[in-house]
Amino acid sequence: MKKIYMTIDFGSTYTKLTAIDIDEKEILATSRAMTTIKTDVTLGYKEAEKIIFNDLDKKIGKNNYEIIKRVACSSAAGGLKIVAIGLVPELTTEAAKKAALSSGARVMKTYGFFLDENKIEELRKTDYDIILLTGGTNGGNREYILENASILAKSNLNKPIVVAGNEEVKGEIVDIFEKNGIEYYLTENVMPVVNKINVEPVREIIRMVFMKNIVKAKGMENVQKIVGNIIMPTPTAVLKAAEVFFEFQNEDKDKSSLLVVDIGGATTDVHSIGKGLPDNNSVQIKGMEEPYSKRTVEGDLGMRYSAMALYEATTLNKIRTHLGTKDSKVDIRENFIYRQNNPQFVSEIQEDVEFDEMMAKICVEIAINRHVGILECVYSPMGTIFAQSGKDLRNAKYVIGTGGAIINSRNPIKILEQSLFEEDTLMLKPKYPKFLVDKKYIMSSMGLLGNDYRDVAYEIMKKYLIEV
Repeated sequence: MKKIYMTIDFGSTYTKLTAIDIDEKEILATSRAMTTIKTDVTLGYKEAEKIIFNDLDKKIGKNNYEIIKRVACSSAAGGLKIVAIGLVPELTTEAAKKAALSSGARVMKTYGFFLDENKIEELRKTDYDIILLTGGTNGGNREYILENASILAKSNLNKPIVVAGNEEVKGEIVDIFEKNGIEYYLTENVMPVVNKINVEPVREIIRMVFMKNIVKAKGMENVQKIVGNIIMPTPTAVLKAAEVFFEFQNEDKDKSSLLVVDIGGATTDVHSIGKGLPDNNSVQIKGMEEPYSKRTVEGDLGMRYSAMALYEATTLNKIRTHLGTKDSKVDIRENFIYRQNNPQFVSEIQEDVEFDEMMAKICVEIAINRHVGILECVYSPMGTIFAQSGKDLRNAKYVIGTGGAIINSRNPIKILEQSLFEEDTLMLKPKYPKFLVDKKYIMSSMGLLGNDYRDVAYEIMKKYLIEV
């Protein structure tokens, strides 16, 4: 009797199922069906389940397997959306944003200093799930977070609030929220001291709040009856898979790193694992510490829903360069417009395939440039020195590509090469990585599996991530 661990990913477009043989450390079957978020997500799930069970019945026999566990993640209906509120925008607000992104969320708005009625009114019109309230280092400023807590408590926004600010005022914030019947959650300060970011506790509490609220927030009330809890947002599952893969590498963890780039219809996500510290003592760190597990989301870099934003984020010269000719008769702008207006469009003829490959290259190039650190020349009385902002990812051993644009590409290496270091820039991009492609779309699945079987998840990734 085969023991099968079933993972489910309720995506914005497709619901994807993966059947995993725990003992043999292999994927037995996969399936997908359209996510029926506008009606009842269980309809799409049942369709995908029917496909995968038929496949399993044919491969191993109807009575020769049992499902030992079902676990699920979700990015349906836009995934987890957060508003981050902090003190100084460059410090605690930015720290809150980094923590929210690392938790698998999309950050819809960020606010610094005092909230006012205009900001509250803007929040009422914003589609989001959780408020992340921060402000002040431990023992530092108390005024802003307390005043913002009072304003939020009286605003009737009816959203859960995660408090991750100056820990000396927790008691006062509890009193404010308790008196006003606010749903709140306390965790450690996201920035306990200046420039020191504390992501993990915030990430875990946001994941817990997500699990608790996803059913009522996304119209997924029937899902629990079938698959159990949605245990994390899909981007968190991908980040978890990257952490597991990096954990089992034999490289020096202090110097090495790992990158994952995920191109979607609406966003391009980049995940990096590793410290990303300067490679020599002559380089100084500038600004806020970076999370060990970092995620950035580029909402203007997408293959369909954000196609026109991508068009505006680049240049015609760059587009023509990636298309391979400056004399192309292709109506570039109309092609971008068509893809945005027809998000289900699938490229089939060579001209459309090449156009999509060009878009994917630009998504990777811009997203990686925004994610990695940069070196700056600083002139001082001691002479010229270098300052590093962000993570140094030049020593990344692997760049893993996932998302339909990469998985279905005939030339994935050409897309992933856009992540490489360029000698004429000071961006700290990978120099000599190996390129792996998530051909079976298993990264989110392996993040779910990694919660229970980290070694099995790694062995499966090692087997199914294809080097190109």
